[in-house]
Amino acid sequence: MIRLHFTESDLVRFRLASGPDPMWETLLSLHLLQDRTGGLVFHQWRHAVRRRLSPTLRPLLELTPPYGYSPDFLTPTAGADGLDAGIEALLATPRHRLRADLRHLAAYRPASSWTKSLADGERESLHLLATTVRDYHRLAVAPYSSWIQAATDAERVARTRVLATVGIEGMISSLHPDLRWRPPVLEVHGFRITRDVYLDGRGLSLIPSFFCWEQPTLLREPDRRPVLVYPVADRLGPLGATAANPPFSPDAPLVALLGPTRAAVLEAVDAGCTTTELARRVGVSLATASRHASVLRDARLISTRRIGGSVLHSLRPLGAEILGTARTNAGAGQNPG
Repeated sequence: MIRLHFTESDLVRFRLASGPDPMWETLLSLHLLQDRTGGLVFHQWRHAVRRRLSPTLRPLLELTPPYGYSPDFLTPTAGADGLDAGIEALLATPRHRLRADLRHLAAYRPASSWTKSLADGERESLHLLATTVRDYHRLAVAPYSSWIQAATDAERVARTRVLATVGIEGMISSLHPDLRWRPPVLEVHGFRITRDVYLDGRGLSLIPSFFCWEQPTLLREPDRRPVLVYPVADRLGPLGATAANPPFSPDAPLVALLGPTRAAVLEAVDAGCTTTELARRVGVSLATASRHASVLRDARLISTRRIGGSVLHSLRPLGAEILGTARTNAGAGQNPG
């Protein structure tokens, strides 16, 4: 168990990330790629990525064993600003950080000649790492970005509503069964070690992750940016199903989408809303809004979950893709039909 000790200043600096961190998604997807966990959610994705995996990306696997420790320098703070910023920060990793992290990694995976040269800070090895991270992200993460974004957007909408209803303490407690809030300490269960981390006014960033599986994770070194990466509550179906290859037959409920009212409902759900809010935005009765939402849910275009006493609707990846395409066509003066 890891105990995160909060002060009043830490509660003020508590942040919920606006979206997934591409460096964390890259790292955690590498764990899942080498593992068999994730069931049906990741089976199709894992099969497709393994089939396309180039031997040039193998060095990256040396740094990311499916269990145990992976170097903290793979997930720099700058990753919150996008993949390019994260890779730039990776290239700027100080040599003492490289050595310290790779020394910890050696306890889980023997060092190779490449990881030894990386620990020495050799620029060629560091640039190879940056290149493989970018290439792997393009292969394994970027093609599924709409799916990942939709799931994390739905997560953020849900957590923001919980935060507004029950406050920070209640929101933290609702994130995951392994998280327990015992003021002023957040307990993170599921780890074999016991460690205390004192935030000391630095705050804590919560990062929702699509590829984080089963339990939350965080950086090993307590002097680095305090973050807690946790799995999204609903991954909205098997990863790899897209509009071009839908997980349903042509005679499924998707055909019921045709029509102006349901198009307006799909548009209204984009920002996340309750059934009451949906009815008000579209200008229909509560019963009509509920009926249209049910059809969209059966068509796998929206997701519905209960938050307290309300029912919250949010887009699924397929719904986000269809809506995004319709908006692009409309902006270009084309007929989306």
